[in-house]
Amino acid sequence: MTVELPDRADVVIVGGGAMGTSSAFHLAEAGVRVVVIERDEIASGSTSKAAGGVRAQFSDPVNIELGARSLAAFENFAVRPGAEIDLRRHGYLFLLDDDADLDAFTESVRLQNSRGVPSRIIDVDEAARLCPIVARDGLVGGAYSPTDGHCTPEAVAQGYAAGARRNGAAIVQHCTVSDVLVEGGAVAGVVTDRGTVHAPAVLCAAGAWSAAVGAMAGVELPVVPKRRQVIVTEPMPELPPNLPMTIDFGATFYFHPEGDGLLIGLSDPDESTGFHLERTERWMDLVAEAIAYRTPSLQSVGIRTGWAGLYEETPDQNALIGTAGDVPGFYYATGFSGHGFLQSPAVGEVMRDLYLGRRPAIDVSGLAVSRFAGTGARPEKNCV
Repeated sequence: MTVELPDRADVVIVGGGAMGTSSAFHLAEAGVRVVVIERDEIASGSTSKAAGGVRAQFSDPVNIELGARSLAAFENFAVRPGAEIDLRRHGYLFLLDDDADLDAFTESVRLQNSRGVPSRIIDVDEAARLCPIVARDGLVGGAYSPTDGHCTPEAVAQGYAAGARRNGAAIVQHCTVSDVLVEGGAVAGVVTDRGTVHAPAVLCAAGAWSAAVGAMAGVELPVVPKRRQVIVTEPMPELPPNLPMTIDFGATFYFHPEGDGLLIGLSDPDESTGFHLERTERWMDLVAEAIAYRTPSLQSVGIRTGWAGLYEETPDQNALIGTAGDVPGFYYATGFSGHGFLQSPAVGEVMRDLYLGRRPAIDVSGLAVSRFAGTGARPEKNCV
């Protein structure tokens, strides 16, 4: 069904992924007139390509709090907004093969525990019990939290979109924003290929495409796209039940159950920036090497499917959340560098509160884009 583009709104959200739809739901639920503009279909961008991990195991205190609050929202998702997201809280296991990484994760776990996250440092024996398909070679320990897990990203975005619609939001798909109107120094709406929407507020939730949207309003958002590839194996009926999301941190190699197989990913250290969505033989070779070393029993398993998606990276691999001080009415929630989907419930609440002039439950002021103008960069260490 084609939705007519409204000519007026309180807030226009550019981007219909998990971040945009979560923000739309929370705003619309609060009585705000919202229009979401998505150039393709809901969740068709990076959200549909995400691995689906959800966790609170971070090194940055704000990320810990955003992750924990989002986990609580995922747990209650069937009630609010009301959708099945196939949440599996089987834990999140980081395998560590370097003493310096073990020390860093030990410090992160202390920080996580101080904020109520039940993570812990474990020895190699426990790591092998939790994930018996891994080889122990070179491991010095691990970090594990039993309340982390994974769920289905597309279902989350669709669930939030449905909830936003029930609360009066207009979600317009197959519509492209070509300009952000700025009048008298402040946001006045957006121009699209289907007409103009007049609004005093625009929220950029365009993920890897956010730099271009910010430029339309004269706001610099230092976000670049970087390809991430995954594969899904053929069925593996012998997989242990409750296998956790597992990350071989030093190799950036990770996997979790996906249907009756495994979803497998790895970060290529030499990946260049750009809107590249092809799968590459180089990446497959890197995955094969990682499998041979860390999970040799997977070498004979066939590949069922695979895809490439885009991370939206910032210089310190931490998000951009806030408002543009020099362009009133321009809001942004982007640059999550791989953990946007998992933080989308909490960030949607934050964006609602920022718009309404309320103090958010989580102080995200340190994630404002202005941090890059000084010495405020805050690297997130627990990223792959």
